[in-house]
Amino acid sequence: MTANINLPRILRIGAEASQMLPATLKELGLSRPLLVSDAFIVSLGWLNTLQEQLDKEGIFHRSFTGVVPDPTTDAIYQGLAVLRQEDHDCVVALGGGSTIDTAKTIAAMANRDQPIRHYKVPQSLDDGLPIIAIPTTAGTGSEATRAAVITDTETHEKMLCMGLGLMPVAALVDYELTMTMPLRLTADTGLDSLCHALEAYVSRRANPFTDTIALASMAAIATHLRAACREPDNRTAREAMMLAATQGGLAFSNSSVTLIHGMSRPIGALFHVPHGMSNAMLLPEITAWSIPGAPERYAHSARAMQLATDEDSDEEANQKLIIGLRQLCTDLEVPTPASFGITHAQWQDSISTMVQQALDSGSPANNPRIPNAEQIATLYQTVWGN
Repeated sequence: MTANINLPRILRIGAEASQMLPATLKELGLSRPLLVSDAFIVSLGWLNTLQEQLDKEGIFHRSFTGVVPDPTTDAIYQGLAVLRQEDHDCVVALGGGSTIDTAKTIAAMANRDQPIRHYKVPQSLDDGLPIIAIPTTAGTGSEATRAAVITDTETHEKMLCMGLGLMPVAALVDYELTMTMPLRLTADTGLDSLCHALEAYVSRRANPFTDTIALASMAAIATHLRAACREPDNRTAREAMMLAATQGGLAFSNSSVTLIHGMSRPIGALFHVPHGMSNAMLLPEITAWSIPGAPERYAHSARAMQLATDEDSDEEANQKLIIGLRQLCTDLEVPTPASFGITHAQWQDSISTMVQQALDSGSPANNPRIPNAEQIATLYQTVWGN
């Protein structure tokens, strides 16, 4: 099977990459960006720094700072209204995954008039304004993907949108912007990256290009995530996690995510659990359930994360993988849905909706072991209090 590989045209990685926006715009022949960010980034002064860079070069720009966590269709429509007030020729995202997904969707919807839900998977957003992404968290990998996850304000569905119109033409990946990330955000986004890499490697859409990147991402996260959480000023750990996040994005965008992400999105939409945290809630149990579908690949993953050795059989390696993932989630204080505050009654009442939304996303069909609706429901019941 031929693999279809899509990448940003320009990918700048390293300290001070975020200072290269004016040069990147000129390289791409762009001159009228809409900057998209959120209130927290504004409070840090980072948006002002970006604006000063553009002012110094005489580049026209305006800003939209109404991004909300777990971006909603309402916020995107607000951003579109700002975009359409002027003749902007591109959209620049400065922020975490929510900001980048918001900016990507604004850019892809610039010349469309149907509701955003019309374009969710299996439909495709294949054109739009150019996007430049400057990530400030080491997690989502959205700066290197052709995907965005948007919550429909009316239906509360967390929609997966896909298409080349969502792929940034440039990503400026500067790990120095992550040095102020608090522990919880560092842990959740890092675990999100781990899920991206692991799922991409075991996916039915895995390919030789993504395999190498996914394994490298898993290895780096297993080595550096705890240090990044415990030692926020550890530049080596921060740099490694930032690269691993981008690698995870490249891997799953050119392979796919699987059952973990399929089941995670409804949890985030219905109970407002941060995306990386909801993935981590599912990571050990869904991995354990999925192993029979690709035991060799999961064993390779365990060895890449140094949870197992070459001397271990695949069965032993996979046992150590599950033990290691559970320990990682314990060390990083990942809550269960129950300890997060979701009551058993709330969870049970939502299972049928979550199952349907998970299946509708298409991600479970890429899992090495493909579940039916009843099996997904059972897995939701299992993870509630585990």
